[in-house]
This record gives sequence, structure tokens and C-alpha cells, in this order.
Amino acid sequence: MPEGAHPCFRGGSATAFDFHVFWTYLFDPAIRDGARITVELSVLSQAAGIVLGLFAALGRLSRLRLPIFRGIAFLYIWLFRGTPLLVQLAFVYFAVPQMTNGHVVPGEFLSAFIGLSLNEGAYMAEITRAGIMSVESGQLEAAQSLGMTRWLAMRRIVIPQAIRFIIPPTGNEFIAMLKNSSLASTIAVTDLFYHTTQIYSRSGQFFELLTVASVWYLAMTTVATFGQTLLERRFERGFSRTIRQPGLMQRAMLGALRRG
Repeated sequence: MPEGAHPCFRGGSATAFDFHVFWTYLFDPAIRDGARITVELSVLSQAAGIVLGLFAALGRLSRLRLPIFRGIAFLYIWLFRGTPLLVQLAFVYFAVPQMTNGHVVPGEFLSAFIGLSLNEGAYMAEITRAGIMSVESGQLEAAQSLGMTRWLAMRRIVIPQAIRFIIPPTGNEFIAMLKNSSLASTIAVTDLFYHTTQIYSRSGQFFELLTVASVWYLAMTTVATFGQTLLERRFERGFSRTIRQPGLMQRAMLGALRRG
């Protein structure tokens, strides 16, 4: 590369990291506003994805004589797990207005929300289905023998027990959502990565600005990881099978009894 051909090179060598630029933009109002948009989009999309995933999982597990529910759920999961998220976002933002002849034109944020939610719902469906299937079938049969309908038994007996199996992968999915939301910048959603690209395209400080974005993403995923840990501990209460080993005094007393 010729000298001076790229703003990150001076005299044929890479420039040093500029901490002044880093600290200047770390809490820049535009960066903070982008981080807020990222969190809002991720939380709303994850919540909608959980709801979609629950209904899709129940559809896959449906025992109704009409297989239409299982078929719709299978088609939905197959479609959104088998196509790239970026394509889905572009489809909602660009193709839907064309398909509706301009009658339905979702905005940037709404398009990102729809695309991320539909994509997440497909993955949450399999996570939820696996969690429900991890509960012993005898639990459902016992509830139905007491006069509960299948839906009531699922809501009151099975799903509460399945939650502890669902939370860990759901936490992982939310962390992935925080990172995958950066793809929304491709359809002009003003999230964290969008503002980062706007600033470094003007200043040419790629190293510093991408480091700023990385720090913000690390902070958000760290908070999400901590919240996931708290939820796991909360729902693991009463299910722990860890057997506490006898302490030093107990072992000494047991040894004395054996010798006696």
C-alpha cells in the first residue's frame, strides 16, 4: 500500500493508539444514544422471540388430529433458521414495501424489530421444545389424571419445571442478540455500530472507534451474563442434587465411632 494511502498509516507504518480519541468518544452523546437503541432493540426483540418460540414449540408438540399447527411451526422454524439474519432484515425493510406496492412501509427500527424477533423465535422454539421435553412425561400424565386439561397442565406443571432448563440457553441467545443487533445498522437503524461507523468514516480513527464500540458491547454482554447467573440461581432453588460432604468435625466423630 502506498504511503499515505490510508488514514491509519503514516510514513508506511501503523499509527499508535490515540487514547485521547478513545476517551473523547467513549461517552460521546451519539455513542451513548446508539447503545441505548441497541439495548432497547435487543430487549424488545428477545421478548417477542420468546413468545413466538413458546407458541412454535407448543405447535411442534401439539397432538391435535389436524397436523396444520405442527406444519406451520415446522415451516416457520425451518425457514428462519435456514436463512441468514442479514437477508431477513433486508427482506423486511426492502422487499415488504415492494410486495405490498408501497402500502406497508415499516421504518428502520420496526423492520429490525420484526426481523430480529422472527429469527430469534425460531431458535427459541427449539430451546423451549427441548426444555419441555426434558420434564418427565409422568408429570403431565399425573396432572391430567387429576382432571387438568393438557393446556392447564402445561401451563401450571410442565412449563414452570422446564424454565430452569430454558434459562441458560436463553441467556446465551440474548447475549447473541446484543451482538447480532449490530446488523441492523445495514438498514440505517441508529444503533451503537451505526454511530460508530458514522464517526470513524468522518475522522478516519478506525482503531479507536472500533475499540470504543467493543468496550460498549463487552459492557452490555457482561451485564447480561450477570443477570443470567442470577436467574439461574433463582430457578435452581429446590432442584439442587448436590450432596454436601461431611466436614472435618463430622469425619472425626465418624472415625471415633467406628474405632469405638
